[in-house]
Amino acid sequence: MKVDDFSARPALGVGLKITAILLFTCMSALIKSLADDVPAGEAVFFRSFFAIPVILIWLAQRGKLKSGLKTQNPMGHVWRGLFGTTAMGLTFTGLGLLPLPEVTAIGFATPIFTVILAAVLLGEQIRLIRVTAVAVGLVGVMIILWPRFSSIGTMEQTATIGALLILMATMVRSLVQIHIRQLVQNEDTAAIVFYFSVTASLLALCTLPFGWVMPDLKTFGLLVLAGLIGGVAQILITSAYRFGSASMLAPYDYTSMIFAIVLGYIFFAELPTMMMLAGAALVISAGALVIWRERQLGMERGKARSVTDPKA
Repeated sequence: MKVDDFSARPALGVGLKITAILLFTCMSALIKSLADDVPAGEAVFFRSFFAIPVILIWLAQRGKLKSGLKTQNPMGHVWRGLFGTTAMGLTFTGLGLLPLPEVTAIGFATPIFTVILAAVLLGEQIRLIRVTAVAVGLVGVMIILWPRFSSIGTMEQTATIGALLILMATMVRSLVQIHIRQLVQNEDTAAIVFYFSVTASLLALCTLPFGWVMPDLKTFGLLVLAGLIGGVAQILITSAYRFGSASMLAPYDYTSMIFAIVLGYIFFAELPTMMMLAGAALVISAGALVIWRERQLGMERGKARSVTDPKA
């Protein structure tokens, strides 16, 4: 496995991780605010393309502009880009149809689906503790989704579609996690981050014939800002794993719920329901149990987590 330089400075690692999660949540809020005016494919392009210069500057600053971009598995990056872009497009579409906290809560099911897919695709054994975590997590997901499924045929049908899109995005994101586990065996994290942005930009351009709009100056500025924020957040989350272990940093992913609730309330007047919070609590508990069990088993997932945008 290619391992970046590691320096045990846990406080710095935690600070970088939380800041990255906050920035990713801000990026999601920006995309959500533009959802009525900008197609998801166009938003994916801006998010990915304007992250590239940020990543290149970061690589140059680290002296890895050449070495960091070498790859032994170009097709692996293409597949990672295809899966990740699909997840991002589904998420950006769902953001326009669902409250921000609900999108975040459903996304917490990624570790649960990753366990299931790892068993199916990689033949990983799932013993009692992880079976329990999967069961609890799926119950939590159903609690979150139940109000949406029960509203089919009503005025809330768009929210039902949004919930299904986010659920699909979460499943695809789990596939991304599994793919990256294989990719990081021989690829530098810098290369994975960079080539994803490039691939996602190119794939997003394929949606150009399907109704892109010419944004006004304000909208254009916000789209560029979303890309820059996404790029900075990706760098911070990758850097965090240079200073803290995966098992120590992983639980801080769940701070995104706090940020989503605050931003959702301030900018969109959204308040989470008690049922959504109850379901989210179960999903978070299940995810934390999966993380704890993987730590007990010595499964190192940090390299995969460190290069994965939570929205892709």
